[in-house]
Amino acid sequence: MTTAPDALHALARTHLSAELADRWIALSRPAAHLRKAEAGDPVVGRLGGLPRLPEGVDWPVWEGCGPLAFVAEVDCAALPREQLDIALPADGRLAFFYYGDEDDDALVDTADPDTWVGARLLHLPPESAAAPERPAPAGLTPYPEVPLTVRVGPSAPDFDSLALTAAFGEDELPDAFKRAVWNYESGVAHQIGGHAQSVQTAVEIVVAHGALGGEVSWEDPRIEKEAEGWVLLAQLDSDEDADMMWGDGGALYWLIRPDDLAAGRFDKAVFTWQCC
Repeated sequence: MTTAPDALHALARTHLSAELADRWIALSRPAAHLRKAEAGDPVVGRLGGLPRLPEGVDWPVWEGCGPLAFVAEVDCAALPREQLDIALPADGRLAFFYYGDEDDDALVDTADPDTWVGARLLHLPPESAAAPERPAPAGLTPYPEVPLTVRVGPSAPDFDSLALTAAFGEDELPDAFKRAVWNYESGVAHQIGGHAQSVQTAVEIVVAHGALGGEVSWEDPRIEKEAEGWVLLAQLDSDEDADMMWGDGGALYWLIRPDDLAAGRFDKAVFTWQCC
């Protein structure tokens, strides 16, 4: 696996002064960018299809609403873990489930912990890869299966992120540079690690608000402090190939505290989603 050319860094060199470009590039983080695998590409995961769940692991269900859809999985051993700055497991598979029934009024709300069961992240042991595919529960139609490959490349902080605000203060980044970054990041964007590409408010802020109970004021200074303690684990975008559309061109995000990730406490990950 090779590191992708630093096109984002080139944009900074083109549109910013040398000093501002250095400051902005220093904020970039490596991400494992996932895309549809073509013939000959190494496969590191997939969207859709049916999960291979080991005996004793139930298909996730939101009681009172129904079974969650199987969205994606990645093979931790196949990911370029050594090139990322988050502590991914050395083996096993991360499997992502989400309720997402647009014909139902039930929505996962990061500010309401009672709804968090509508999104689930499982770390399945390596031997579960040999388990048979688990049939979908009655009434649930699986998404089409799309194999995923990976490239490693930089990811940029949101223009409203706390990290960028802290680094730039009153220094304004030119609109031409912002448009160039937005254009570069357009299209389907699945990734593991790095900076999230938030559709609206920086997702770290949204998760921090939920982690503090969801009823605190958005102006509460504790939110910014809490947001500093969360990192993106996975971002799963809308994808026509897999017939996945999250609201109006939105994305699903799972964030986790670094200590919980290093300890394998995936039940501590918090989910949020955004759409246009």
